[in-house]
Amino acid sequence: MSSSTKKQGKKGAGKGSKGRMGRPLMLAPEQVAHLVQITEEQPHISMDDLVYEFRRRTGITISRVTAGRYLERAGVQRLKPSRAKRTTPRITRSSAPPPVEPGSPGEETRYGYTEAHRDPGDATRYPCGLTDSEWERVQHIFDPPGRTGCPPKYPRRQMLDGCIYLLRSGCSWRMLPKEFPPWKLVYTTFRRWQSQGLFERMHDELRGLWRERQHRNPEPTAAVLDSQSVRTSPQGGPSGYDGAKKVKGRKRHLVTDTLGLVLAVVITTADVQDRDGAEPAVAVAMAKYASLQKLYVDGGYSGRCTRQLRQAFDLDVEVVRHPGNRNVGRWVQGQMPLFDDIPTGFVVLPKRWVVERTNAWNSRPRRMARDYDRSLAVSEAWIWLTEARLLLRRLDAPMQDVA
Repeated sequence: MSSSTKKQGKKGAGKGSKGRMGRPLMLAPEQVAHLVQITEEQPHISMDDLVYEFRRRTGITISRVTAGRYLERAGVQRLKPSRAKRTTPRITRSSAPPPVEPGSPGEETRYGYTEAHRDPGDATRYPCGLTDSEWERVQHIFDPPGRTGCPPKYPRRQMLDGCIYLLRSGCSWRMLPKEFPPWKLVYTTFRRWQSQGLFERMHDELRGLWRERQHRNPEPTAAVLDSQSVRTSPQGGPSGYDGAKKVKGRKRHLVTDTLGLVLAVVITTADVQDRDGAEPAVAVAMAKYASLQKLYVDGGYSGRCTRQLRQAFDLDVEVVRHPGNRNVGRWVQGQMPLFDDIPTGFVVLPKRWVVERTNAWNSRPRRMARDYDRSLAVSEAWIWLTEARLLLRRLDAPMQDVA
């Protein structure tokens, strides 16, 4: 037998039933079903996350190529959106539907800021001031019973109202109206409460009450992570430049629950990447709430950052991507569709839109539209006070007004 015949014989010995080279794949049918189930639960999962999730469920380590071969045999393919022009027609002034008369059967429910959310105040209280019932909920935090020592010259309620007025109006400390105590005393009290963590404590107590009203467990098990870049004033303090958002200032890293209520806040300069600020923010949230098991993030945290969060905190981290993401695409089972039905433009992403709404809530008070403080700890305290004031208004309002 010649040498060429021997080589052909060796090549033919390694071929399978379909003429492929190499060692045959040895996954059981139930293990292949796990792969298919993962793609059905998370159609936009990447190959790295798919392999990790398969190892977490079955304890078997496979490569990306092997996972792709099994999915191909099971009829699961990855569909990536084309770069074709927009297929959905744009709504122009001529094609827009006619306006619906108020009170008509076709009128849609309006959500957002309505008259039910507006507080006119009274003769002695500004619209942003605390009502009697709201003060009763938080009085034990700022004015605990049984205090000893010299009695305060000004009521603690006026001090808190002064802080809230400055938050809502956006004025400087020196421009605080004369109805409040002297501005320097209010500022000193605010810094003392901030150092004691009273604003965070107030928010945590109110957050638990609101979750109970919404029939949720007070201890959350799922969280959402995101960041927001805000501009700073020439007042000074740490700042950086966010090249992606074209913003010179600071970045707010927030961890919220699935209701959009804040669990942890970390303030950094704007030049800190999202993946670098993710671990400190999640560490603060895990230290406060050890019940967290699931974490939702966007595509900016994928890759190495996601793997680090899983290993450091033993969390199930899921990356929620846009349906039109071309880097990952979408896993489809069966025949490939003839036309792309992938939406373009803005899409409300599940479990992700709640943290975006929280960022909008934090930007509503005029003091929060820009970061005026030199201290990062003070900027963090303003976020806790903003969210606590919102929860106070919700808890004090009737159920039908805050739904």
